[in-house]
Amino acid sequence: MGDAARSVRDVEGLLRMLDEIFPPPQPFWDCFYEDRDRGVPFFAAKPDENLVSYVEELLQPGRALDLGCGPGRNAIYLASRGFDVDAIDLSATAIAWARERAPEIRFHRGDAFTADLAGPYDLIHDSGFFHHLPPHRRVSYVDLVERLLVRGGHLAMTCFAAGAENSGTELPDAELYRDRSLRGGLAYTPDELRAIFSGLAPVEIRPMRAQAPWSPLFGEGFLHAALFRR
Repeated sequence: MGDAARSVRDVEGLLRMLDEIFPPPQPFWDCFYEDRDRGVPFFAAKPDENLVSYVEELLQPGRALDLGCGPGRNAIYLASRGFDVDAIDLSATAIAWARERAPEIRFHRGDAFTADLAGPYDLIHDSGFFHHLPPHRRVSYVDLVERLLVRGGHLAMTCFAAGAENSGTELPDAELYRDRSLRGGLAYTPDELRAIFSGLAPVEIRPMRAQAPWSPLFGEGFLHAALFRR
C-alpha cells in the first residue's frame, strides 16, 4: 500500500479514523427531531433547570456558545436573558426547526470541532452533547473549551450520571471500541468530570433536579449538572 492511500498523518487524521468505528450520529438525530408532534416537544421549549439557576444567580450576560443545541431551547433562553448566542448542532432537521423558532440567533449546522466559530465566549453551554461523544473526542472537547472560553468564563453542562437509573453506559473505553457502539451515551462520575476538566475550577457538580411534567424547566435525575470556571 502506497503512502497516498494512508489517511493518518497527524492527530486530526487519527481522530477522524477513530470516528469511523462508530455509526455516524446525524441520521439518528435527524430522525429524532423530524416528528415535532411526538417525542421531543415536551421539552423543546424548556431550558435546563441548572442553566436557569446559573444565569439567575451567578452569570452575567455575555457571549455564549450552545453545543448540541437541538431545536434551540437553551439558546433561546440565553438570548432572552441578554446573551449574544451562537448555537451549533449536527442535525440539519434540528437547526431548521431552531431557525424557525428564533431567526435572530446564529444557529450553525455542523461539527463543533471543525466549525468556524467566532469565539471567545464568556459561557459555553452543553446539554447532552459531551456524553454522546466517543472517548477519543474528549480530547477535541477539552481543546475546544481551551480555545474558545475566555479566562474567567464558565462551562455549564449536563451529562449522564454514573450509577443513576436510566443513565448511560459505564463500560470501559476499550470495550466500546471492541463493540463499535456507544450504547446510547457514556455516564460519568463527578471525579471523572473533575479529571477530564482538570484545567478548569469546578464550581459545582450535582444531580440535576428532576422537574414535574408541568414545570417550565427541564430536569432529569439521571443527569449530572456541572459548572466549571476557567
